[in-house]
Amino acid sequence: MVARIAAAARRDAGIVVRRPLGARLGIGSLALYLPVALAVRLMMLGKPAFQSDEQFYLLVGQRMAQGALPYVDIWDRKPWGLFAIYRAVYALPFDPVLTYQLLGLACSVLTALVIERIARHIAPARAARMAGLAYLLWQPVFNVALGQSPVFYNLPVAVAALIVIRAQVRVGDPLLMRRGLEAMLLLGLAMQIKYTVVFEGLAFGLMLLARGRTDGWSATRLAFAGMAWASMALAPTGLVLLGYTHAGHAQEFVQANFLSIMGRSTDLPHAFANLGKECLALIPFALAILFAPKRLRPVRGTRPAVMPGLRIWALASIGGFLLFGTWYDHYLGPVLVPLCVLAAPALARDWPGERWYGRLLLGAGILGAIVVPVAQVIEKGSAAQFAATTRTIAGELHGRCLYVFEGDSALYRTTEACIPTRFAYPSHLNAMNEANALGIDPAGEVKRILRTRPGVVVISETRRPNQPNSRTREIVLGTLHRDYERYAQTRLGTRRFGLWRLRER
Repeated sequence: MVARIAAAARRDAGIVVRRPLGARLGIGSLALYLPVALAVRLMMLGKPAFQSDEQFYLLVGQRMAQGALPYVDIWDRKPWGLFAIYRAVYALPFDPVLTYQLLGLACSVLTALVIERIARHIAPARAARMAGLAYLLWQPVFNVALGQSPVFYNLPVAVAALIVIRAQVRVGDPLLMRRGLEAMLLLGLAMQIKYTVVFEGLAFGLMLLARGRTDGWSATRLAFAGMAWASMALAPTGLVLLGYTHAGHAQEFVQANFLSIMGRSTDLPHAFANLGKECLALIPFALAILFAPKRLRPVRGTRPAVMPGLRIWALASIGGFLLFGTWYDHYLGPVLVPLCVLAAPALARDWPGERWYGRLLLGAGILGAIVVPVAQVIEKGSAAQFAATTRTIAGELHGRCLYVFEGDSALYRTTEACIPTRFAYPSHLNAMNEANALGIDPAGEVKRILRTRPGVVVISETRRPNQPNSRTREIVLGTLHRDYERYAQTRLGTRRFGLWRLRER
């Protein structure tokens, strides 16, 4: 008791209380997080086509290892840094699919540890640990558990948030400028994985400026700090742009990274269906964050003064999610981080009769972490099915390229076939919402592809979830019936695809 009072006195006096090394490193939390994270991801590991985005990123990494340049030789609108992560996978002598998935798992566990550190400001230690656990459980619910971009950029964003939140409670901190530069550099690196991080960067920058203003900084000093912090956040993207400019490909970089998103349309029925489903799934968070705090007692040792900053962070991440209107489930990945932090007080066991908020949140996460991956495995198929499809295609290529008009872009990687277009992600040419976002005419590009006479063309024979580009599909079907023959049907889970080979003349 005396030791606890003395520690509290030292903390109030600004004296750093050193915790045991194991506690500082989060060994106890790591022992919980690692097996749980592995358990809820086990059925997903090793499957080469589990998520359409991830398999494409891995394809880009493979082709970068062979000398391809993103945006020039293979097109997408994601930042270069994301592809650099997948390129790094090929520097390791292991199965690339399992490598990127385990790398994503490691990033998720590290993010959970940072969530625990942040949550410790507003909740007791056990509840903060449960907040990190909630993050790991809810990632699979929104299909953001393996290699989607938030898996990687949530870690630097969370560390930046920890720096900013700690800066909020330091009055007159002489190192505030440096801490802001550190946070903004982390956000800049995160922006090179997904540009929507800019909204959280703006929120953190305003929070840092508010701290400086409260500390009595002059207007000149605030302006200088704001420009320095903004420059640091933009520096990684600026360096990549400079590299592309030096290589003579600035136009391709700018079109893909900054202009294409403005040309993408929204399939509104599909988007609103996604949003409704996601709002329902987030009800446990809403109860834990909006209703539970009204019934809970304050906890000694916490710092409720940081709560406004945490709410600003959450609103910024939600705004970034809502702004673009597509509302895919994995877009909620960055929102999970501040939500798990804010839910931490409801995860404490100190309030008899009110524990059901936390139990609902964790219980729903456990249920979703089981049900959603099972459904995905049923839909996407097994590794054995994918291997069989690869063999069926590879045997008919005869040195020609493969064209996956509809299907899994991972087939380019596993067959090691040449790609007859830089638009290797199938939806870029087969979906209506991308028709005006590519910087080229999709119909003209599909005609050009088919004139190269690919050895095998893959096309879906089951219903697709989003609105197809009927013009490009008609072109493909017309050419298939004229110049190709359907030699096989392949099944990948619940999906069926027709395989068409070039007809001998």
